[in-house]
Amino acid sequence: MNEADLILLPDKGAAKSDLIDLRRAICDHALTGPVRVVEFAMPERDAAAAYAHAVDDWHAAIAAQWRACIAEHLPAGGRLALLVWGDPSLYDSTLRIAERLEAGGQPLRVRVVPGLTSIQLLTAAHAIPLNALAGAVTITTGRLLRAHGWPGDADTAVVMLDAGCAFEVLAPQGVSIWWGAYLGMAQEVLIHGPLAEAAPRIAAQRAELRARHGWIMDVYLMRKEQADAK
Repeated sequence: MNEADLILLPDKGAAKSDLIDLRRAICDHALTGPVRVVEFAMPERDAAAAYAHAVDDWHAAIAAQWRACIAEHLPAGGRLALLVWGDPSLYDSTLRIAERLEAGGQPLRVRVVPGLTSIQLLTAAHAIPLNALAGAVTITTGRLLRAHGWPGDADTAVVMLDAGCAFEVLAPQGVSIWWGAYLGMAQEVLIHGPLAEAAPRIAAQRAELRARHGWIMDVYLMRKEQADAK
């Protein structure tokens, strides 16, 4: 971060102010030199439009915001840094949006500084391994879980970007779930148990937390019991 000339922080509005507040706190703690920190209004995805089209438009709008910030604050070029929540390799679009800048003629050299993923934080918080013994793991989304059910022959499924408790579509027998929200933050909440028993608790807790904070980011791991017995 201290090697950057400019750090961009996305402002997602008052309802999600915790997210930018944490980024501000990280900058206050980590920066030791005169690095410029600029906040920009994060565009919103059109939830009413078809998903793929809405995401494409959303990414284009974010790229336009980045271009405007670069033109204003780094007109002669320099080093731009973005603080990615989670991991840019796991269902995150930061790197895809950066490709749009390059495709638009913006010369780029991208470097990713690895950090902790939400999956690492989830398994650490619950003190569990990611995989069952010699078992396969599939990382998927709530949208795909709802559309297709349990993913293939995996013993363990990690579900991200679930806006509506997609685990409720599964037959719960023989499945355990480890769920976490606001991982790594002061308001972190964890629930674990057999899916049949834990699912209603997670749904109720999730709704209450979303109402209280105005936003929620959560992830969960599910494992079939026979995988643990191998």
